[in-house]
Amino acid sequence: MSSLTIKRWVAKPFVFFTLIFILKSFLAWGVIFGDLLSWKSLITEIPFIWALFCLIEAFASKRKLGLYMLVNLLVTAIFFAAIMYFKYYGVIVTYQAAEQVNQVTAVRNSVFSLMDPYYLLIFSDIIIFGIYFFFNKKGRTYKKEKINRRSGKSRFSYSLLFALSLGLCLFNVLPNKASMNEIKKAQEMGLLNYEVYAIFAQDKPELVKASEITQDVINEVKGIDPAAVSPFQGAAKGKNLIIIQLESFQNFLLGLTIDGKEITPNLNSLMKDSLYFPNFYQMVGQGNTSDAEFVVNSSFYIPPKGAATMSYVDKELPSLPRLLQASGYQTATFHTNDVEFWNRGELYKALGFEHYYDHKFFGDEDTFFFGPSDEVLYRKTADKLKEMDQDGKPFYAQVISMSAHHPFTIPEEKYQMKLPERYEGTFVGDYIRSQNYADYAFGQFVEELKASGVWDDSLIMVYGDHMGLPIYSLDHDDKQLMEEIYGHEYEYANMLNIPLMIHEQGSLQPQTLEQVGGEVDIMPTAASLLGVSLDSTIHFGQDLTAQTYNLLPQRYYLPTGSFIASSGLLIPGNSFEDNTQYILASGGQAPAGTEDEYNRALRLRQLSDSYVTQLPDRAPAAE
Repeated sequence: MSSLTIKRWVAKPFVFFTLIFILKSFLAWGVIFGDLLSWKSLITEIPFIWALFCLIEAFASKRKLGLYMLVNLLVTAIFFAAIMYFKYYGVIVTYQAAEQVNQVTAVRNSVFSLMDPYYLLIFSDIIIFGIYFFFNKKGRTYKKEKINRRSGKSRFSYSLLFALSLGLCLFNVLPNKASMNEIKKAQEMGLLNYEVYAIFAQDKPELVKASEITQDVINEVKGIDPAAVSPFQGAAKGKNLIIIQLESFQNFLLGLTIDGKEITPNLNSLMKDSLYFPNFYQMVGQGNTSDAEFVVNSSFYIPPKGAATMSYVDKELPSLPRLLQASGYQTATFHTNDVEFWNRGELYKALGFEHYYDHKFFGDEDTFFFGPSDEVLYRKTADKLKEMDQDGKPFYAQVISMSAHHPFTIPEEKYQMKLPERYEGTFVGDYIRSQNYADYAFGQFVEELKASGVWDDSLIMVYGDHMGLPIYSLDHDDKQLMEEIYGHEYEYANMLNIPLMIHEQGSLQPQTLEQVGGEVDIMPTAASLLGVSLDSTIHFGQDLTAQTYNLLPQRYYLPTGSFIASSGLLIPGNSFEDNTQYILASGGQAPAGTEDEYNRALRLRQLSDSYVTQLPDRAPAAE
């Protein structure tokens, strides 16, 4: 591009930057909505851009080009953030994500592993202009010469265009405020309009009075059968409880063989010797792993906005640790990362854990990703559990694995298997190999617990914390590999499906239980098996060994109003009527969900939000 050409175009920055943003809108919409060259992006994004440009033209008498370039930089950053956030989380980024910017920075390798090189085209004009104006002598001279030049358009004309643009923005926003589906809402409003709407929208839900929230009310909304009794009630009474949370572990891995190679032989062995729940589902939000810890230990749903570790840790939470401590248990949690990652230090105080063991305990041995390997985690944890087992009191320990963390690029010396050629260099292949290593380390943990006698003295619960292979993060080759594994197209119900295995040596006879469950159900199920009463503890889960029907409201990774019931997964559109339904792993039935279940799922979320919000604030720790 010659200097003369650049001079001609930047002399008309309104037109030039409009064309630039048409292309950038196409790119953002193509990645997020799968709608490249969308006409809707023009009628939603460009009026917003024009409104900004009109303000510059009407009121800026100096440095007009600099203001255009500043707007270009800021809006481009918003588009790029929306692209990357969607590829990682599958949702539309809003200003509230800034609260977790430190946490997102910590997983930047995971985020940027999802970036296709062509995403960077969105910055190409900025780079070109940067080089021209700051490193080219003619560009610096031109910038000085043109700095006070006016556009020649009257302020009145730009005022009229501003009014028209603002009117179009409101036309895109106002009719779509009531949409339940945040992704559809952003698509109808436009990404930029949606970002502004999210800032000013007052979506404070109506709170239900705490006095009106009772366990009977919750059970009725959930559809609990009050006459159902678990055949395993108290089967592990007096035993230790060990809950193992497997990083990014999805259910399809269990029993999977690829070209005759068993991927998770140790977990497969546990599955065959346990109560196994194949229709078990994640219930996490922006906090991912830390949200799983919150849901499992509290039996509440994640908050409406942000991570539980940011929203709920100032509360004195009813929890599994507190419940078991009241029955004479020791409680501890084990995680090789720093306890301040995702504000876990405050989470553990809110949940009432007596002890936590983090990076300071595990040290820097054999470190990759965010801390020591799973081998170190399990070896040192096994030693501590042996010590706790000899104290004469039962214990509850939660163990958080981490080596199979996104982006799943474990060190080569940790490889325990050779991938088939078609899996090499793929996201799915890296995921499978990292989970094969996680299974190897888990097998060592089992052997250490058996050798110390802790295994036979304990109720063991193992589950995956959240998905590892989001649909929106997979490229064409990855989707083909997943279709090969499943025998059909990889769907949302598959993506959210994590396993739950419950093992107790003696009373629990191994079997597969097909009832639907979620992470919110672990606390009441554990309490039932341990013979500990939940009568005085509000909870939103249920005993999976007693109930056959379930209703699981979903949040964050699915649009508002989404839920999983015993018959399937339902995702609403702008309302319940234009919903999308998926059959679950067990086969399920049609319809996957009813409007009554939809309304009850929304009610359950409201009850949980209301109850936790009105809990007493946690007393500050003593100095």
